[in-house]
Amino acid sequence: MKKATLPNQPEWPDFLDALNAAPDHHKLLFENDRVRVLDTHIAVGDRTPVHTHQWPGVLHIFSWSNFAPYNDKGNIVVDSRKIDAFKTPPAAVWSDPLTPHSLENAGEIDLHVISVELKAPAP
Repeated sequence: MKKATLPNQPEWPDFLDALNAAPDHHKLLFENDRVRVLDTHIAVGDRTPVHTHQWPGVLHIFSWSNFAPYNDKGNIVVDSRKIDAFKTPPAAVWSDPLTPHSLENAGEIDLHVISVELKAPAP
């Protein structure tokens, strides 16, 4: 198990971490004891393996596409094609930690997101 560094932080097994479970979609750009920066690419029609994001963070969206997240049981959680707010996403969004999930790019362009995950509070 990863050691949670923020109060009330969930803990999931290391094998479910995005870098371990979905390395074809997540690349590490930077990491220290306070932050982790991931570069995420999901090609059109591709679906990630089940993985987690243990820490909250800011997602900087470089290219956006319709998507369908699935829970760890394989059930669709939401379909972005049915939500008007997802038609024009902001340049950056906040994300709480993400439970085990997979994500399918159900759109017409690749998804490309840089996430800055906050591992520890400021001293």
